[in-house]
Amino acid sequence: MAPIPGSGLAKGLAVTLRTMTKKSVTAQYPDAQPDLPPRTRGVIGLFEENCTVCMLCARECPDWCIYIDSHKETVPAATPGGRERSRNVLDRFAIDFSLCMYCGICIEVCPFDALFWSPEFEYAETDIRDLTHERDKLREWMWTVPAPPALDPGAEEPKELAAARKTADKLAAQLAPPATESHADEQARAAEQPTRPQGDSKQQTDQPKSDQPKSDQPKPGQPKPGQEGSA
Repeated sequence: MAPIPGSGLAKGLAVTLRTMTKKSVTAQYPDAQPDLPPRTRGVIGLFEENCTVCMLCARECPDWCIYIDSHKETVPAATPGGRERSRNVLDRFAIDFSLCMYCGICIEVCPFDALFWSPEFEYAETDIRDLTHERDKLREWMWTVPAPPALDPGAEEPKELAAARKTADKLAAQLAPPATESHADEQARAAEQPTRPQGDSKQQTDQPKSDQPKSDQPKPGQPKPGQEGSA
């Protein structure tokens, strides 16, 4: 059956009429804050401790709105005879949000999870120069970053947490004073020692010790006392 001419226009007008008859709902912002999803792209926070100054975020930014300055420091050898190493130290990390287009590429390419999205969006300024947030300001945005969703109960522990826990345990063991042998270690050592059956130990304790010297016992081939006369 061929469609009736103008049916598409009638359907569109029907949707318009239904919407016009409904009561409009206006969000009373800023008195009522909007309920934003946790993955809202509001502002970028910097976790400075994870930054290794690899410059990936600045190179991949299509707007070139990330500015990073750093210098190198020499780290002494951890062990005697070891080799000194050099590391990058962050001096400046700034993002110009007047140029940022909130694409999120810098967050995705960061290999050490130093950048995070925050749902905060109320950082308008009257001066455009104030939209360049330095690392201290970016660090403050980290307090507004929502917690990540919970992992699956059957999932394995993340490698980052396992490595951090192993390092913390190793450091605690080095700082802890030498303690005496614990009760658990004593029980484990006692369990490893061979134990005799209870009946054998009782039998050994019940038997009296013989005070008779070994010289009174007859030698092999020698007649016992009392058998000489009969012979």
